[in-house]
Amino acid sequence: MSTTPSRSLEGDAALVRAIGVFALAAAIINSTVGGGIFRMPGALATQVGAAAPLSLIVGAIAIIPIALCFAAAGSRAHATGGPYTYVSVAFGPFFGFVAGALMWISHVASSAGVAASFAQQVAKLAPAMDAPGPRAALIIGTYALLFLLNAFGVKLGARAVATLASVKLAPLALLVLVGIPFVDWSAVSFNPADVPSIAALGGSLVLVMFAYSGLETALVPSGEFDDPSKTVPRATVVAILLVVALYLGLQIVGQGVLGPALATSPVPIADTAGKLFSAGRTLLLATACVSMAGFLLGNLLGSSRLLFALGRDGYLPSIYGRVSASHRVPLLGLATHAGIACFLAVRGSFDGLAAVSGGAICVVYAVVALAAWRLQHANISERGTPFRMPGGPLMPLIGAGIMGAILFTLKPEEWRAIIISLGALIAIYIVLHLMRRGHAPATP
Repeated sequence: MSTTPSRSLEGDAALVRAIGVFALAAAIINSTVGGGIFRMPGALATQVGAAAPLSLIVGAIAIIPIALCFAAAGSRAHATGGPYTYVSVAFGPFFGFVAGALMWISHVASSAGVAASFAQQVAKLAPAMDAPGPRAALIIGTYALLFLLNAFGVKLGARAVATLASVKLAPLALLVLVGIPFVDWSAVSFNPADVPSIAALGGSLVLVMFAYSGLETALVPSGEFDDPSKTVPRATVVAILLVVALYLGLQIVGQGVLGPALATSPVPIADTAGKLFSAGRTLLLATACVSMAGFLLGNLLGSSRLLFALGRDGYLPSIYGRVSASHRVPLLGLATHAGIACFLAVRGSFDGLAAVSGGAICVVYAVVALAAWRLQHANISERGTPFRMPGGPLMPLIGAGIMGAILFTLKPEEWRAIIISLGALIAIYIVLHLMRRGHAPATP
């Protein structure tokens, strides 16, 4: 029996390059503007008061160099895997495996947490869904629907992501435009002297970086990008600039409309809208549900391809590196990611993993920044004219340095959790490496 059909469905050659600039920019925005935006304004106001917009500006200064590093690395290494691929090409398989595994663990926890928050938002609109049985059914049904949307091809999944991004962004952008004229500017400060302390600013930056994160998920399916050398840098830079502008506008409007009440609001975006017009609270609660569903869809699209990449390269069973015959999507990666995230979401929130997840992402960002410098310095490029970062090594060093500074704001117990996680990942790598060597054919 010929093995040609099954081989044709393995590896990046089996994927369809159908994601262009618009779809990728929408995916980045969709992955970034998830559940965090609907809680962030109140949390920032609690930590740094009226100077909360400064945290977003400092966070933007931190994330823009990282975005440029992602754009440069993504324009040079095109295989599916995102940061895992970039780091592997730059520094070898060991560091690539650690980066990829840390990123996937962080993302499956994030997905579960957002799904749990999604169920809470739905319960505010339909209180009957707050009971354990209906809540579990809602979460399971949501993941089943997300799986189906992704299972019928990357084009359908990408279009659904773009549609959800448009639906959720419109009310948020409208809230900024309508709310700006009603802002009490005495409640908003851009003066560094109004920041309570350096510790308060550092704590707020951890939250801001978590809110800005997401581009790494959207960039994982690189093997399905149309002309990556142009698509990745254009979509990345445009998406990050739009996200920063939106977040800053929402923070200013929230503070200027609610004043001190913003810091105590459990649903600050919805309460801000409710203060401006009567139906606003319900509308923004519904928007929160759509936003979280869009985040979950984009998270599943990107993270399942990371499992595909690990299977393709032999760090997971080879079946993870295969795609379906009908729609050319990695079904096992989709099912695994959705199943584990669904299990965690049904059992509760991932509050205990949130800080570890954020710390792990900062580590990944720092390593990607260094990988981008390495790829550019060595002039590694697969196809097309790559994007060149301005300033040579300066931009990657700035990005990595800022990520390192944020990591030092983590508590000792959070550091211990990250170190234990890294130790476990290294042990897994060693076991898989030894298994591959044990199955290698003997040399004559």
